Amino acid sequence: MPKVFAFKNMLSESLLSHLSDQYLTALRAHLEPGSQMNLLAAHELGIEAVNLGLETLDLANLHHRALETLILPDCSPMTRNEMTIRAGVFFTEANVPIEKTHRSALEAGADLLQLQARLGQRTLDLADSNRDLLQGITERLSAEAALENSERISSQLLEESGLLEQQMKEITRQILAADEVERKKMSLQLHDDIGQTLLGIHVRLLALKKQVTAGHVGLAQEIATTQRLVEAAVKTINQFAHEYSISHQP
Repeated sequence: MPKVFAFKNMLSESLLSHLSDQYLTALRAHLEPGSQMNLLAAHELGIEAVNLGLETLDLANLHHRALETLILPDCSPMTRNEMTIRAGVFFTEANVPIEKTHRSALEAGADLLQLQARLGQRTLDLADSNRDLLQGITERLSAEAALENSERISSQLLEESGLLEQQMKEITRQILAADEVERKKMSLQLHDDIGQTLLGIHVRLLALKKQVTAGHVGLAQEIATTQRLVEAAVKTINQFAHEYSISHQP
């Protein structure tokens, strides 16, 4: 059995030897004169190479070793050329699974790029959402601060309104008290000043009536009539002063 070089440090010697033996056997059968090209074995060997983690260069080295074993030095150039061509077809088929992994890797890379692009867009959208959320929180805090300030102002206005109401009550009380004093003053003035004046007139009329002689009957009647008018005026003033005092009591 030819010596097999380890193409991957992580692969064990036994696994590589087994794959190398299988490849050599399948390639020999493929190169037999008159044999039909059955590439199923090559494809299965390629799948096994993929499972072992081999790359195209690793498989090419393995193929080269097997071909050196199978093509004898005394072969004619034509035979060597035909065997090399048929062996190339075998190698191409064996390498298909490896190439598929490369394509899968490329497709996965493309998918990864698309995913990264979507994630990037999602990150931007999330940043916009966070910015909107932060703005909403800021506006809410501002509204709460404004509401708190409004409540504080309302409380101050309510307190000031209470103080103003107390002041208005005190002013009203003072006005009523002053009005009461003024009513009493007016009542006394009506009763004292005007009443005294009318009383004085009445007294003088009495004195004048006594001095009138019998020949002045008409004048005596006029004096009597005037006395009655003065008495009625005094009565009216007293009644008015009394009613005014009662109607303006608080």
